[in-house]
Amino acid sequence: MNAGTVTGAAEFHALPVAAAAERLGVDPARGLNSEEAEARLGRYGDNVVRVPAGPGPIRRFLAQFHNPLIYVLLLAGVVTWVFGGHVDAGVIAGVVLLNAVVGFVQESRAQRALEALSKMVPVETTVVRDGVPQRVPAARLVPGDVVELAAGDRVPADVRLAEVHLAEVDESALTGESVPVVKATEPVSPSAPVADRAGCAYSGTLVTRGQARGLVTATGGETQLGGIQHLVATAEVVPTPLTRKLARFSRQLSVVIVVVAAAAFVLGVLRGSPAPEMFTAVVALAVGAIPEGLPAAVAIVLAIGVVRMSRRGAIVRHLPAVETLGGTTVICTDKTGTLTRNRMTVTTLAAAGSPVPVAEAGETLRECLVAGVLCNDAELEEGDPTESALLGSAIAAGLDPAAIRAAAPRTDTVPFESETRTMTTFHGEVAYLKGAVEEVAARCEAELVPGGEVRPIDRDALDRVHGSLTARGLRVLAFARVTPGAAPVLLGLQAMHDPPRPEALTAVAACRSAGIDVKMITGDHAGTARAIAGEVGLASGRVLTGADLASLPDEQFDDAVAATQVFARVSPGQKLQLVQALQRRGHVVAMTGDGVNDAPALRRADIGVAMGAGGTDAARQAADMVLTDDDFASIEAAVRVGRGVFDNLRKFIAWTLPANIGEGMVVLVAILLGATLPIVPVQILWINMTTAVFLGLTLAFEPTERGIMGRPPRPPDRPLFTGSLLRRVVLVSLLLVVAAFGAFRLQPGLGASLAEARTTAINVFVGVQAAYLLGCRSLDRPVVCAWPGHSRMFLLGIGLTAGLQLLLTYVPVMNSWFHTAPIGLVSWLWVLGAAVVAFAVVEADKLLWSRLSTGPAAARRRNR
Repeated sequence: MNAGTVTGAAEFHALPVAAAAERLGVDPARGLNSEEAEARLGRYGDNVVRVPAGPGPIRRFLAQFHNPLIYVLLLAGVVTWVFGGHVDAGVIAGVVLLNAVVGFVQESRAQRALEALSKMVPVETTVVRDGVPQRVPAARLVPGDVVELAAGDRVPADVRLAEVHLAEVDESALTGESVPVVKATEPVSPSAPVADRAGCAYSGTLVTRGQARGLVTATGGETQLGGIQHLVATAEVVPTPLTRKLARFSRQLSVVIVVVAAAAFVLGVLRGSPAPEMFTAVVALAVGAIPEGLPAAVAIVLAIGVVRMSRRGAIVRHLPAVETLGGTTVICTDKTGTLTRNRMTVTTLAAAGSPVPVAEAGETLRECLVAGVLCNDAELEEGDPTESALLGSAIAAGLDPAAIRAAAPRTDTVPFESETRTMTTFHGEVAYLKGAVEEVAARCEAELVPGGEVRPIDRDALDRVHGSLTARGLRVLAFARVTPGAAPVLLGLQAMHDPPRPEALTAVAACRSAGIDVKMITGDHAGTARAIAGEVGLASGRVLTGADLASLPDEQFDDAVAATQVFARVSPGQKLQLVQALQRRGHVVAMTGDGVNDAPALRRADIGVAMGAGGTDAARQAADMVLTDDDFASIEAAVRVGRGVFDNLRKFIAWTLPANIGEGMVVLVAILLGATLPIVPVQILWINMTTAVFLGLTLAFEPTERGIMGRPPRPPDRPLFTGSLLRRVVLVSLLLVVAAFGAFRLQPGLGASLAEARTTAINVFVGVQAAYLLGCRSLDRPVVCAWPGHSRMFLLGIGLTAGLQLLLTYVPVMNSWFHTAPIGLVSWLWVLGAAVVAFAVVEADKLLWSRLSTGPAAARRRNR
């Protein structure tokens, strides 16, 4: 069984909580015991909605033929068969089949890799079993489990709510209701629609505010979401902007080639050439010039980039993020846990304007420590690091957190909210308030001084001690006692240290040397933000707070944001404004976030980066990339990989276009001159298939070039086909035409037959492409000066291609199929010479243009 429900599950919204618990056979306070949970898992199955399977392997294989260019090839094969070229037609069919097999295998491998990555961030939920809250995979939930929900959690199953604390749930994915629904525990009418069932929460919806506890009533396919599987968010194959550009370019190029081929056919027939012969010629022209494999190859390069990023702790959820990462110009990062370790330790307490060491606080600031224990949802080694640190400070001061909690059991809670930056817990006649110093102090009129005396609050002294603590990079929380009929009394401050990650300093420096502006955005105090920014290498002179941002005139907002690197006391809504301001100035923005309220900013950013270890489900769903270790260094590493992926894409495009255009130009020149074709269609197909697979795709595995993070970011508006790339394509295309056509025309003078001349031309083509592949390992600098390192795939590709060319040249059956013949030493010397000359010309072109681009004239052009 794959999913489960219990009899009458559809009516749980109409039952009181006690009746629902009785029907489910569970104590809402203790939950199921472990043995019963395992038994129910065996009975009901995993809590997984089975998504309908996608196309099977046969349909995916047949889809490889669904391409207009393949239709052209098949039509050419049929016509060739009709004109008696049975062997040629068979070879065309074989090449089309090989192309389909290669595409199918590569697509399947990429799909499996992406599916494996999607499972690397498992969804977990908090469930009460044996009376103890624990984190378990959501797939292990069973009907009757008691789950705890908090803001940012995705509801893991259909739940009858038993306790609610200001809980609101976004049910838009299920009901279409755009406003979060306020939840309650009261039953409703049995006929109430899903949108009106305030006492239930449903699988796949999102808790946007507050906390709740509920009883699981249905799992997997028996949930409301499972009953309408078309709403399940399944992974879709989304064409990236880059692949769309390439597909559009290929279509435009195809139109041009067809027009040129048609004109060449008419011209040849008018000059007296037989129609079948001209048809063969124009088929060769079209087959050679159309880069039919370009979009598919680019998708493979991007998929390889996704896998590489996963090895660096960054899981890419959306394929376009790979290409966008390489052009990131601004990274907006959180502080806690990303630039710092998120390992809090309370070092100092303070009251009445005076700091007190932790070891001495057990007597003088006992109630402040007690408040830290009671207004706290963590255990010592589990839960939020900040709250765990508060338990640690109580223990260090000689107190027993378990005894404190037993003596003052909690009766109610107002959970932490980012809008108020406070949390309140109730313990009989007294409540304790915890939160940001500004928020808590603003509600207090009196303060407790060491020794137990209560006096009016000295705000100047409070500001001084608070400022001195934040200036040391400490995170400071304030605590207050709340009693009925009286204003809250400030009990004191607890200041904790969260050390920066050692690798963050290096990563920030690497980003800045790469021309990427790093901005720290935190909810902490400005003094703490400034101190940590200085420790990780960010300019920490000017800090803008949320209040400063709110007071800025609209016309100054964008300039102020661009000029500032540290933002403190920023609300989630202001994060969105910061992203928009930077994008208005033309930046490509990466934004980190972990909370439910960060989702709008993550969606708006060009690259939304969620925390995999400490983030909420809401943030992960909104993000393009998830960090498995919540480490800023992983963002820098992902940008580095993204730049390398885009480099490899440019290299592949720069390599493959001259090959296709050169093949077409060789045939076109022969038609215009009325000469014999140097290469025929089946030979062109051989060149395309062998070099594209065994030479071109090796560029997808190229290591990142040295100094890649020393370059400025790629301008967002820079076209894919830049002037330098088009210049290189034209140059190499001409080299291929001259070398291949020259070899073909000279061979008869040396006594070679037509088949030998064509074989030499084929090998010249492949030899020049192999030499150019070596040059493409660095597009902008001579490869000797910018050697990217050893590449086994490069060497393997060269070796396999050489072996295949020897088979084509010397194996009789290959000679018969492809109209080739064995060639002698002189021909091979011509092949070698053409490859060496082509390599030298391309390297000289790089050297010349690199000097021109850095010389005085270039500087004058940039300054104009």
